[in-house]
Amino acid sequence: MPVYNGAEYLAESVESILGQTFQNFEFVILDDGSTDQTPTILREWAGRDKRIRVVASPHRLGVVGSANRVVREAHAAVCARMDADDLSHPDRLQRQWDVLASHPDVGLVGTLAEAIDAHGRVIRTRDRSTLLRGGAIPPFPHGSAMFRRQTFDEVGGYRAACAFWEDRDLFIRMSHQARILVLPFPLYRLRCHSQSVRFHAPQREVREAFHLMYQCLARYRTGEDYTPLLEDVVGPQDADREEELYWLSALGSLRLWAGDRPGILKDVKALRGIRFTRSSLRVFGLATLGELSPALYRRLSQGLYRLRDSRASAKVDDWRPVEWRFR
Repeated sequence: MPVYNGAEYLAESVESILGQTFQNFEFVILDDGSTDQTPTILREWAGRDKRIRVVASPHRLGVVGSANRVVREAHAAVCARMDADDLSHPDRLQRQWDVLASHPDVGLVGTLAEAIDAHGRVIRTRDRSTLLRGGAIPPFPHGSAMFRRQTFDEVGGYRAACAFWEDRDLFIRMSHQARILVLPFPLYRLRCHSQSVRFHAPQREVREAFHLMYQCLARYRTGEDYTPLLEDVVGPQDADREEELYWLSALGSLRLWAGDRPGILKDVKALRGIRFTRSSLRVFGLATLGELSPALYRRLSQGLYRLRDSRASAKVDDWRPVEWRFR
């Protein structure tokens, strides 16, 4: 678990790991130069449970540096990721461990998730239909991943050039080394709140990262290696309209599920003349209805997720992992 200024939700996240039915683990927590009460909270928890080992970085390593460092610090052959504002179901580690133990050709196990708000209330249920679609967008959150250390090392860990989508890049590369399975049961709760790292990172930085990700995934879908795009970045590039829609969708959704208005209407208006597709209609709906009534947009979206999940239940068994292929 890497953490930077995560005092508000840290205790709940730590407790959800210590309360696992699977008990035989080392809990490595990296304090990435926090300036709030995080160090104090971690010292208190480490004093209560000998499985916790706190590693302190004197200066900020950032999302990629801290992610790599915390894995390097781990001693086990299997690592489970955990984010400092999320929650894990008590059976999460046991069920993921069982999958890895019974499938030696599997390198990573993820799990579907529910989204919760700042108060821990479920605001978005799981959607099992994502397991039936495939693509280059993983259906499981970063924090839910359990993986073999060997597979992680073979692909070189997280790449600095992929900051803010380092998890997706890692999973894609790992999928070429070993199978990836996803547990359909929601064993993870992803917290949506306005204190997340992406909210406080410079918007221009995150925007450029999303545009780079869009270009890389577009190349990946054609069967090409996108590594040259990471190596040849020469500075900010003008994004085409499809890329801009992708960015606005991500930004608006992040704000909406954190309880705010999307705030992208003015940007969408600047894209006049764009062709109508499922993606563009979704962004226009997010920008307009989400601005007029965020609560209504969230309720309608939740209804859609429930409907899709219900339809997928005929094909997806809660207790049987589904293979995820990145295409």
